[in-house]
Amino acid sequence: MIVDLAGSIDPDWRTDRFVSGKWLDDPELAAVLSALRGEAFFVGGCVRNALLGEQPGDIDLATPLTPDEVSARLAEAGLSAVPTGLEHGTITAVSGHRGFEITTFRADVETHGRHATVAFSTDMSTDAERRDLTINALYADGAGRVIDPLGGLADLDARRIRFIGDPHDRIREDYLRILRFFRFTAWYGGDGIEPDGLAACAELAEGIGRLARERIGAELRKLLAARDPAPAMAAMQAAGVLWRCLAGADTALLAPLVHAEAEARHEPDWLVRLAALGATGEAEALRLSNADATTLEAIRSAMQDTGPIAATAFRRGARVAWARLLLAAAAGAPPRSWHDAAQAIDQAAASPLPIRARDLIAAGMEPGPGIGRALAHAEAAWVDSGFSLDKAALLTQALHIGQHS
Repeated sequence: MIVDLAGSIDPDWRTDRFVSGKWLDDPELAAVLSALRGEAFFVGGCVRNALLGEQPGDIDLATPLTPDEVSARLAEAGLSAVPTGLEHGTITAVSGHRGFEITTFRADVETHGRHATVAFSTDMSTDAERRDLTINALYADGAGRVIDPLGGLADLDARRIRFIGDPHDRIREDYLRILRFFRFTAWYGGDGIEPDGLAACAELAEGIGRLARERIGAELRKLLAARDPAPAMAAMQAAGVLWRCLAGADTALLAPLVHAEAEARHEPDWLVRLAALGATGEAEALRLSNADATTLEAIRSAMQDTGPIAATAFRRGARVAWARLLLAAAAGAPPRSWHDAAQAIDQAAASPLPIRARDLIAAGMEPGPGIGRALAHAEAAWVDSGFSLDKAALLTQALHIGQHS
């Protein structure tokens, strides 16, 4: 179905701002734009990120052309057209070895959770109004000129994360937008948080219970990976949203952890930040992968370690050792020297024990429990020596323990 609402682009929406970057000169992208003869517009994250001086991720295009017209023009230009989301107006153009999603302008006729029944449109503002946040409703033409139907550019400049239209309506269309509001606030917001959006999230927080746990987990992972997620997470907690995602979660340690990361000049680790929340049952609540669940459990175990940080790094790896160090600092026990601690972690993680069980057996030890005790002693001696004992000395000590245990 086509809805023609008189005019694709109002001249007043065209701004004097341009996006730029090497991505605009990509010949594979240029081939797609050429095939669509100027009737395609960059939209969403690629425009937003380019305006912020960041590298665009996926390059999505919107068009007043119908999917059939898009496919025909691509075919005329010798490009493949894959109907990856035809019911929602999406065609993927394959240029070279890359895919570019092209979606017809559309309006939501009926919303039901994550998906909606849509009607195709030739009007850009209709397409913009169905999106979630104003900063995600920015467009740019093939020359990079920004087109702003809903005032998203002013919000982006002000670092204001604002729902399009009535926040309650946008949230009821898809309750995941509650989490997206906090995630985008963490990534792109300035000081404070937009009050109308926050109030709507608090009022409709029970809608979190309707979401699939995988979707909640994906959003929280992105949120926790922001440069400083602490203010947005604190607002989530105050709004009654956080506990609906993670039972027992508390953000008290998050801001001190972010400060410790900065002091240590250590790249943020979303899983360490998750551990800082002190929640219960995260693996199930967020549908963590087996690898992430195992690492989270190792971090928790490492917090009980009482020996030097080098011992944790040697036995559990650098990532877990850094988690122990940073979480301890967030709790008020920073190391005497971040530089020295970092060196100790790096050295320990790169210093495997020079002897193995086979070395002990070759030297005459009988296989059995004594081998494990001998290796445990050797590990302790290896760490205590600052990883300086040679293989012969370690073997002598291990054999002595093994023979007298």
